[in-house]
Amino acid sequence: MNNNVQIKRALVSVSDKKGIVEFCKALSGYGIEIISTGGTANVLKEAGIPVIDVATVTAYPEMLDGRVKTLHPVVHGGLLGVRDKPGHIASMEKHDIEPIDLLCIDLYPFEETICKENVSDEEVIEQIDIGGPAMIRSGAKNHAYVTVVTDPRQYSTILHELDSNDVSISYDCRKEFAYEAFPRPPSYDHVIQQWMRQSNSGIHAELTSEYREGAPLRYGENPDQKASVFIDKGHSGPSVINANTIAGKPLSYNNIMDAAAALEIVQDLATSTNLNAATIIKHANPCGTAVHQDLAKAFGSAWKCDTLAAFGGIVALSGNVDEELASQIAEGEKFLEVIVAPSIDNTASTILSGRWKNVRLLEVGNLQRSDSWLHYRSFEGGMLVQELHPVCAIPEDWKHMAGPEPTSQQRIDAIVAWIACAHLKSNSISIVNQGALIGGGMGQVDRVSAATLAISRAGKQLQEAQSPVAGSDAFFPFPDAHQLLIDAGITCLIQPGGSVRDQETIELCDRTGVTLLHTGSRRFRH
Repeated sequence: MNNNVQIKRALVSVSDKKGIVEFCKALSGYGIEIISTGGTANVLKEAGIPVIDVATVTAYPEMLDGRVKTLHPVVHGGLLGVRDKPGHIASMEKHDIEPIDLLCIDLYPFEETICKENVSDEEVIEQIDIGGPAMIRSGAKNHAYVTVVTDPRQYSTILHELDSNDVSISYDCRKEFAYEAFPRPPSYDHVIQQWMRQSNSGIHAELTSEYREGAPLRYGENPDQKASVFIDKGHSGPSVINANTIAGKPLSYNNIMDAAAALEIVQDLATSTNLNAATIIKHANPCGTAVHQDLAKAFGSAWKCDTLAAFGGIVALSGNVDEELASQIAEGEKFLEVIVAPSIDNTASTILSGRWKNVRLLEVGNLQRSDSWLHYRSFEGGMLVQELHPVCAIPEDWKHMAGPEPTSQQRIDAIVAWIACAHLKSNSISIVNQGALIGGGMGQVDRVSAATLAISRAGKQLQEAQSPVAGSDAFFPFPDAHQLLIDAGITCLIQPGGSVRDQETIELCDRTGVTLLHTGSRRFRH
């Protein structure tokens, strides 16, 4: 096997025509013969580049509306033939198969097609590539002799190699490009599988989820842990991974975890209340969150929840950050690591970057959220996979179990309390007043401790609240935690219900005049 392989013949077939004319002009300038198909061949011919149609090479026309054109022994033999193996050479000569030294190819734009509005199933199916993945695998398998180019960003590297190595490509380059080519077909197939899953159920089919490596991370949760971030190619909703970073240094492992948690809760709150939402996250737990008609007031209320915990936190907002809101965020003794929002005005960006030199400002846009996604958690020896959905609060589905009918404000506060406790680590208790979380008890091994912690963290705000609401992520097995919350001034409780001792809690709430709501669903977050 030669380290350098001279490029005499190239097959070029791409859907993304960006840069292809310039690239092929350069190839032709080196005296390389170019074979091409369909639309690519037409584009190159119009640019005056000498091209041989693949139908001329195979002696078969493109057929079945282009479904069959490169699926031919002359093409795959040219890609797969081992150049220094006598048996291969003899077969190729016998069947008039000429070697293909360079394959420049991408796949039909399936991913782009499924994102179009009102696209039909027939249109989508026609964008399922067959010949492309086969050629990529053939060329990459035979990288000892064949160079496979699958990304326009690789064009400059190829031209540099050709110029530096007397129209040859080095083995290191061929191997690296094969390494980059092999993941493309399975990634493509995964997106197809996801689209077809619309008519199926279960999560077993999604264990083949494909990810591409994103920006490198300096380390993981701690400096002695190596870490990387990978991007789910099938995800189309708002995400901190795909966000437009308009200011600040790269995100750390912990930044990403907290920013993702912050984005989830503001989306859940905004959707369920039809109000603006703001949250501050610390170690994946909301230490402040609030809703209001005015986004600036929502942020102000969220920040007041726990200013000590909020220091060094991650902020997420449900709407645009303008100059006025940015000025409010920047004022006072605050320190923020990341701010996530659908959009951030230029003036707002200048204010926030001027306040904190390294603050990361992320724009996630107004994309529609996914209805569900998969959550993977590995452990030594295996992995757990579960479906996740946005946390919804639907008061019409709740059961009023005891006490007075909730007021309109209590209903809003109950929504906030329910979503907040669903985003706090279990066991969790949330306390809310006037649309704002004022105390959270999270990560406790019993519900009494969670209630005690929430009361303690709410402190003076709870003492001054007129009609505070408490939420629990799971049912109360005994009425003792209820009693603690009621004694602390809680006037409305929202919880899943389902305990064998629910009646004791119902009677307690009736005796004390406290409203009790059952959601009928649990919201553990481990």
